[in-house]
Amino acid sequence: MFEEAELERLVAAAQAGEPGSVEYLLAKLRPLVLRRCSRFLPHHADAEEAAQDALLSISTHLGGYGGRGSFLGWVTVIASNAARSTYRSMRRRAEDSHADLPESVDPRTTSVIAGTRLDLMEALAALELRHPTLVEAFVLRDLGDLTYVQVAEELDVPLGTVKDRIHQARRFVRERLVTGP
Repeated sequence: MFEEAELERLVAAAQAGEPGSVEYLLAKLRPLVLRRCSRFLPHHADAEEAAQDALLSISTHLGGYGGRGSFLGWVTVIASNAARSTYRSMRRRAEDSHADLPESVDPRTTSVIAGTRLDLMEALAALELRHPTLVEAFVLRDLGDLTYVQVAEELDVPLGTVKDRIHQARRFVRERLVTGP
């Protein structure tokens, strides 16, 4: 999608305020951001909403990106957080409307992929409640496809700490997915 040199040039141009550069950068990032959001959210419209939020956040905070970690890692963090935020917002709206929420996904009315993603989002919500320090490393590695080294750079923690957090998070999520809430 991006060559490293091209990406660095686009980011520098956008940060310098060159006319049209932010829009061009966002247009180039949009497919990546949408893919990241789609890994969390089962419905395309929800992933689109999260992707729009992420792109807005990227454009708003672009000046604050200081080069710590990779730019695509930074984008992945923003996209992942936007998708999780969209999911939490949808969940709150459903709870506020007093809609009857199913205890588990009904396989007769939900695709396997959508059901799996909803189960994953529930497991992530539980992980965030019980072990908040584990969530970001897990999300970046397993859902954001960053390498362990990239995750360590992005979180500014030692590689061993990242590996331990991901291991613990995987164990927790696996258990939740197998046994349920």
